[in-house]
Amino acid sequence: MDNSTSDTRNARNAADAPLRENVRRIGATVGEMLAEQHGAAFLDGVETVRTTAIRRREGTATSQELSALLSDLPVVQAEWLTRAFSTYFQGVNIAERVHRIRRRRDYERAGAAAQPDSLLDALHTLKAAGVSARELLLWLGRLDVEPVFTAHPTEAVRGSILEKEQQIVRCLVNEFDPSLTGPERAADWGRLRVALTASWQTRETAAARPTVQDECDHVGFYLSGAIYNIVPAFYEAFEDAIRTVYGTEVEMPRLLRFGSWVGGDMDGNPNVGADTIADTLKSQRARILERYAAEVGELSDSLSQTADRVDVAGELLRRIAAYKTLLPEAGAALKPRHGDMPYRLFLTLIRARLRATAHDEDGGYENAEAFRADIELVAESLLAGKGLNAGWYAVRRLLWRVRTFGFHLARLDCRQDSRVHAKAIDALIGNPEWADLAGDAQTESLRPYAGASATFAASDDATAVRCTAVFATLAESIKRYGAEAIGLYIISMAQRAADVLAVLALARHGGLVDERGQVPLDIAPLFETVDDLRAGPDTLRALFADPVYREHLAARGDRQAVMLGYSDSGKDGGTVASRWGLQRAQVELLEAAQAFGIKLKFFHGRGGSASRGGGKIVTALMSSPRGSVAGSLRVTEQGEVIHRKYGIRALALRSLEQMVGATLRASLRPRIPEAREGAWREAMTAISNHSRTAYRGFVDAPDFVDYFRTATPIDIIEKMTLGSRPSRRGTMVGVESLRAIPWVFAWTQCRSGLTAWYGLGSGLEQVAAELGEARLFEMSRDWAFFRVMLDDTDMILAKCDLDIAERFSKLSGPLHEAFFPMITAEFERTRHWVLRLRGQETLLANEPRLAESIRVRNPYVDPISFLQVDLLTRWRASGSSDDSLLRALVATVNGVAQGLQNTG
Repeated sequence: MDNSTSDTRNARNAADAPLRENVRRIGATVGEMLAEQHGAAFLDGVETVRTTAIRRREGTATSQELSALLSDLPVVQAEWLTRAFSTYFQGVNIAERVHRIRRRRDYERAGAAAQPDSLLDALHTLKAAGVSARELLLWLGRLDVEPVFTAHPTEAVRGSILEKEQQIVRCLVNEFDPSLTGPERAADWGRLRVALTASWQTRETAAARPTVQDECDHVGFYLSGAIYNIVPAFYEAFEDAIRTVYGTEVEMPRLLRFGSWVGGDMDGNPNVGADTIADTLKSQRARILERYAAEVGELSDSLSQTADRVDVAGELLRRIAAYKTLLPEAGAALKPRHGDMPYRLFLTLIRARLRATAHDEDGGYENAEAFRADIELVAESLLAGKGLNAGWYAVRRLLWRVRTFGFHLARLDCRQDSRVHAKAIDALIGNPEWADLAGDAQTESLRPYAGASATFAASDDATAVRCTAVFATLAESIKRYGAEAIGLYIISMAQRAADVLAVLALARHGGLVDERGQVPLDIAPLFETVDDLRAGPDTLRALFADPVYREHLAARGDRQAVMLGYSDSGKDGGTVASRWGLQRAQVELLEAAQAFGIKLKFFHGRGGSASRGGGKIVTALMSSPRGSVAGSLRVTEQGEVIHRKYGIRALALRSLEQMVGATLRASLRPRIPEAREGAWREAMTAISNHSRTAYRGFVDAPDFVDYFRTATPIDIIEKMTLGSRPSRRGTMVGVESLRAIPWVFAWTQCRSGLTAWYGLGSGLEQVAAELGEARLFEMSRDWAFFRVMLDDTDMILAKCDLDIAERFSKLSGPLHEAFFPMITAEFERTRHWVLRLRGQETLLANEPRLAESIRVRNPYVDPISFLQVDLLTRWRASGSSDDSLLRALVATVNGVAQGLQNTG
């Protein structure tokens, strides 16, 4: 080991020492809590299992020894044991997140170097690459970053548990304060133990499956909580970074907004429709108005300036008089002693207007722009009256929030399957065979209805009525909440131009038409299977060549959104074919749009796991095709990712900084053109094809569905109250009928994680034989796309445990011998090539922090997995009817998810 490597390791060990101490103390606190709740004997049993699991990992104990400790336990004890290890994960996960805050503060205190991937780091990088202040400011006006929260939970944590986690976070953050006394620190740890104990005594998930409103509340917890709080801090940090790097003051445009699928994602969910769209928009408005009213109230308390000490804008005084007339009760309630405090009077009346808006009463604001105008007037008056440091900054923070959230909080997307639209069109046209027509014939028949030269006859068909109601609700919602409240209308399984024209025609039928006679809706086809991704460019070309749709696009500013599906493409062809199909599709879709003069905006449907597009957003954007970002990033945030990225204010800020910084870098200075990339693409296409063949050979093998249903805990996952949407589409006859999230979740639970790597080894082996290893080594060294794929695979392989996976596999009986050898052979093949191409002897050799995190977690995850196998055997033997076993199994699924983290 050279000195530089040793110094780096020593520095890292020193930086991580506080984390190790927190983990140690949390472990001790959990132990004390377990002894208090269930006795010393129970804690001794937990410790015996833990130390045996550690020795198994070290090679001094066997799997049989660990299994013997965990087999045939009383169900209640098995559940307690699972929850004991899960509680440890809860504490460690929080400690690691808080440590990320500590590391950020260390960078800020040092002041020498910017934290990697921060806004400051991004601007330094851009300036070094020749980006001038003028070029940067031009691009800021084009920047549009929009995380979109979806109701795809793979970590179903109820709100009361989330609140207790916030208490633990506050206690650990207080550790940063050097001025705290010993008793004060002890009090913090006492509060931490209270939160842990209360969590232990609270069921982790609700007994009933969540409603759509529950899902809306869950997403609202983050949007109106941590995210609402840190939006101004984001803009202030960006201003500071520009000032530091370029010495320039800038009036920041809006860069951020947020979207949501909750309440609008109808694809396969019979619980979502016109009523949930209306309810969700109403709920989101109520939530954001409540936050505004509270903040305006705080400002009214703060801005106590009196008229004899400051000059106040005449327009502000006139509006006070006008609002007293507009809201006579609120005017009469103003306190006489505040009569000489114009800002307090005005803000009190503004608050009354917000409350009237929330209750749809007279005197309310017509829209968010009118509210913003009032707050801007306060800011201008303060600035003119030398109030920069007497409240202006606080008012500006509210203005940034209003620009970001409006009166809608998050833009609501809608999504529906193209086959549902086709069924509605069948009924409205009166031709039950319409869906079976060729694409050109469908387009021809739809054009009059999409272009308003013909109208559908009324129909009492249930699907047609349901679709019509959705578009009627969208029309009413735009009138009520404004166009900004509605995001994209997404078409799942979009395969032809007619699928998009069908939405245009149905929208007109539902009355979604503006005063110009145009449909005020951005329609986005979702290309999600490997074949649909390949056909996507032809679909767009046919769409852009259609005169009716081109007229619609002209009214929308010649902008087209396309959603790329990472989940179903991975389930369909394996993660390698999915990744390459998505990369190639972006290039070809851009070319198709540019030929017609259309600006294309991609919407990335990423999940939490690597096999569903998860991973580091910075590396993903920097390895994306040239021109595919162009100032815009729209990406889904799903499941446990939302909690991990946005559950703590400082981490929410860090997440937004990373997204915006990477979007800027990928837009202003994308990857340099590479002459060798043609050869690399040829090799990658071959890898993809061989990989897909290997993957399909596995999932299409005889009896595969039976194997999957017996060798994974999918039957438990299907019974869990994870979300309002069914886990599969009808009867499962193949992987196509299973939703991507349960598919990935099930394989992760059994510790094989094969959805993220199966087929890669075969693809690399075949191409090495055909084109030579030198090409692969070159790609792994010099091509960001290929290197990121290997990085992600390295991480997933490190989290796998094939010994545990084999225990699950044996639950399938004789099918084990047919399928598990395929899994082990492909695993070893993939592992060999990842290590070889990365020049490593062990997995994650280049990611020591992550390797250590996994190493520390494994002895706690492993016993839960052993318990899951044992309980699953007993549950199935009972005819899958024992509710106590099911509860214990659900606890194991949640425990493994907490331990592995990026599970779905």
